[in-house]
Amino acid sequence: MKKILFLLALVSLNVFSANRLKDIVDIKGVRDNPLVGYGLVIGLNGSGDGGGEITNNSLKKMFQTLGLDPVQEVSSSNVAAVIVTAKLPAFGRIGQKMDITVSSIGDAKSLAGGVLLVTPLKAGDGKVYAVASGSLSIGGLKQGAKFATVGYVSSGGTIEKEVNLPFNKKTSIRMALKRPDFTTAARVVKTINENLGGKFANASDAATIDLIIPPHYERKVVNLIAIVENYRVNQDNKARIVINEKTGTIVAGGDIRLNSVAISHGDLILEIGEAKSSNKPGALFLIEKKTSLKDLVNALNAIGTSPEDLINIFQTLKRNGALFAELEFI
Repeated sequence: MKKILFLLALVSLNVFSANRLKDIVDIKGVRDNPLVGYGLVIGLNGSGDGGGEITNNSLKKMFQTLGLDPVQEVSSSNVAAVIVTAKLPAFGRIGQKMDITVSSIGDAKSLAGGVLLVTPLKAGDGKVYAVASGSLSIGGLKQGAKFATVGYVSSGGTIEKEVNLPFNKKTSIRMALKRPDFTTAARVVKTINENLGGKFANASDAATIDLIIPPHYERKVVNLIAIVENYRVNQDNKARIVINEKTGTIVAGGDIRLNSVAISHGDLILEIGEAKSSNKPGALFLIEKKTSLKDLVNALNAIGTSPEDLINIFQTLKRNGALFAELEFI
């Protein structure tokens, strides 16, 4: 009998696991900063963008910077105009290296074998925070050939300017839940206060927790965060079923419950609880009140329900009001 293996993920819907705070919250100020720059990739074997206007003007300006003064624009199919992107780490220091991504903006056929010329990278404030250069890699030969207009330079960026963040001098810290939830926020506050032995944490909404630095941790904020981020909290999740109709993938999470309802779907025969099967196609069987989705899934799995059937059943249960969960289609 055919079974839907992906439904096995639904068996543990009601199991809560304690997560470390560092995995469920972000700390204000501790984040990457996107950087972007415009540059040239040279050394291509005729696979460049054919000397477009932007590329030609850039080449002419580059030669002028090097002390040459070409009379007219320089055209070459061995050059490609590119956009260079990177992420400046939260506490990046001058001289540190970072990976960069190089993407063609013209009609270059491939960046394979190319070398990125020195390119300044700017942040949103318009200031240069890093420079990038180096030989490009487009990945494996077979896989890289599919995306040959995007390349990478490992440790190709060098930080030239730091983001000033006097973290150890803070008197308070703001944390934001990655998945806002009132229950989880309350649990975080309770866990922190119980472990620190005082009312130092407070939640202002479903996502924001403010932590006042205890007196004995003044100028020891790094130590405090190292302790707090390893506290474990049971993260509460909304009852939600996410469906990808294109692939037939269904992922469910949270405390999903079913109210009293009778189900009949095509020739499916379903028996849950104490209901007895009549072995007649299309028969109705009573789903007892507060039956878990796990019970329903196990029953449907046992009779080989297809993903299409299951999606239709979920939609109908939701419309009927018997399914207590959000349905999200992607």
